[in-house]
Amino acid sequence: MLSALRDITIEPSAVETPEGPVADYERVRDIIAYISEHWREQPSLEAIAEHVGVSTTHVHHLFRRWSGLSPKAFLQAITLDNAKAMLTSSASVLETTYEVGLSGPARLHDLFVTHEAMTPGDYKVGGAGLTMRYGFHPSPFGEAVLVATDRGLAGLGFVDKGNRHAALEDLTRRWPKATYVEDAAATAPLARRIFDPHRW
Repeated sequence: MLSALRDITIEPSAVETPEGPVADYERVRDIIAYISEHWREQPSLEAIAEHVGVSTTHVHHLFRRWSGLSPKAFLQAITLDNAKAMLTSSASVLETTYEVGLSGPARLHDLFVTHEAMTPGDYKVGGAGLTMRYGFHPSPFGEAVLVATDRGLAGLGFVDKGNRHAALEDLTRRWPKATYVEDAAATAPLARRIFDPHRW
């Protein structure tokens, strides 16, 4: 997802600002580049807005309209991506916290719990000690497999050509030391929340 956003190609279709869609495209591209280059500084929305020369409100709505997520969410995704890479290598949770520009371990903890449904420590040890439940569910894109911890959704994949084993294996190798239990009843509410537009 991150590489796709960094290399984003936007097809202007309608006038979004007084300057037109071309100006919108250039601003969004500039915002993506700025966040990608300065993520370790954890730039504020104000800093991003100042960089592109528009208001914070305009930056938020413009970026969300064209890329599908807020500047803050994009920054969090880049930060998380880099934190995961560091933890997978030899970095400690504390080293990772400061290397990715966060003010303290509590912020890294919140980032992981929100987006990975586990703590940074859980992620670092490959899910050791965690019980992760999985289930297969229908979706608008074919059969899906969901993996969850007690904190929420940890992974989502799709079954290709009926090969459930391959789809599950693709997810579970991210946390090789976790214990996996098939429990479609536990993952069904998450599937409904993701795929039922009425629950959005």
